Amino acid sequence: MPTLTYGRAMTWLAERDAQHPALVFEGETRSRGALEARSNRLARAYAERGVRHGDLVTLALPNGIEFFEACLAIWKLGATPQPISARLPEIERSAIVELASPSLVVGVPAGHYGDRACVDAGFEPASDLSGKALPDAQPPCARAMTTGGSTGRPKLILDLSPATCDPEAPQNRMRRGGTTLVPGPLYHAGPFMTAWLQLLCGGRAIVLRRFDAARCLALIEQYAVDWVLFVPTMMQRIWRLPESERTRYDLSSLDTVMCTGAPSAPWLKRAWIEWLGGDRIHEAYGGSERIAGTQISGTEWLAHPGSVGKPTAGRKIRILRADGTECDPGEVGEIYMMPAAGQGSTYRYVGAQATATQDGWETLGDLGYLDADGYLYIVDRKTDMIVTGGANVYPAEVEAALDAHPSVRSSAVIGLPDADLGQRVHALVDAPDGLEEASLREHMAEQLVPYKLPRSYEFVAEPLRDDAGKVRRQALRDARVSAAADSSPGHQSR
Repeated sequence: MPTLTYGRAMTWLAERDAQHPALVFEGETRSRGALEARSNRLARAYAERGVRHGDLVTLALPNGIEFFEACLAIWKLGATPQPISARLPEIERSAIVELASPSLVVGVPAGHYGDRACVDAGFEPASDLSGKALPDAQPPCARAMTTGGSTGRPKLILDLSPATCDPEAPQNRMRRGGTTLVPGPLYHAGPFMTAWLQLLCGGRAIVLRRFDAARCLALIEQYAVDWVLFVPTMMQRIWRLPESERTRYDLSSLDTVMCTGAPSAPWLKRAWIEWLGGDRIHEAYGGSERIAGTQISGTEWLAHPGSVGKPTAGRKIRILRADGTECDPGEVGEIYMMPAAGQGSTYRYVGAQATATQDGWETLGDLGYLDADGYLYIVDRKTDMIVTGGANVYPAEVEAALDAHPSVRSSAVIGLPDADLGQRVHALVDAPDGLEEASLREHMAEQLVPYKLPRSYEFVAEPLRDDAGKVRRQALRDARVSAAADSSPGHQSR
């Protein structure tokens, strides 16, 4: 069938089966018809507050049915949702709102940003507003994701895809009318995109308030989930469950486990392949910019362990040295990408400039290499690399070794100033059940060559990665450098 706008696609689906369940959240179910009617009423309420075609609307709501209703209402007006964490500190949220200049902020009280229109969480549109379908409207951008925050100045990534779909043609290995589990935060691109891909091809999304390892497995069994996206942190926490608990659930319905968001440690990937089978485990690499993307199945991965696959959908990847020349197979360099339709066809930044070569190849700042067969391997972020004693150390490799210890829940590795080495490798370790440093040092000595080993360890009481698997290494480093400066003998507080 012809492609439809996202708003019209939900109308089309609701007209065919209004009672079909679309969303399940904390035991509450929302049907297609109810989602359609509610979003139409919200759209009319948002329009009364000034939302017009082409506008951005900041969406500061937690995971839940309200998030989906508001997002669909925004699309129905031809506007673009710009989701952010509902728990952002005010200083970060204000900076993003200033940058985005939205016509409406959803999730904060009216008047919070002066004359800018706002509606609080739980907002109820006027009872006399109609729930009938609105005139069709196509947003110029499908979504505007946010990155930056406290690690630097925020930026928006405007997705230039046309916000259209064929509701009878599922994507990304999903089934038409299938069931997807959404355990991650919806303000991140992966959970946001995959939840809507499933809903807009007639499927059902089972949404968690926040990730819980055992609950994920229970929900997969309860709702016969066939597709789920996990970040490596989630996969590790599931794997760390007692084997009797991890294996008690029926996961036979599960057709695809997609892993993305961060490099997956080889030991962890292999463990999941051995548990569920290579044909069910898949990994994807890319960014919200969609300038390139790769994918690999578990079966393929066994022949290319550590790889994130080959480029998909006509996209291209090159590995370049600092002087702009092409790296040889196996040689680490910066990853440059080109979308199938050329530079500028997939996204636009607000608040930042792309890093590109003269001929239009762009980079997200990741380091990696290609093997002789063209498979891509991610090493780390360029800005996170540690140079210690003249040698390059990639935090992701050290973190993978730390996380392989059965007592480690999460870890982060940073470079701290060192008078002798330039930088020393410092490991922050989250081990909630307790762990002796001597035991961890012994484990690490079996995993890595000496120059990559942490010179110092710091045990922390909280997880170091969020539910999307992200770690703010620069913020962790800055806090420790600042604390060291404050405690130095020559420091005087003001």
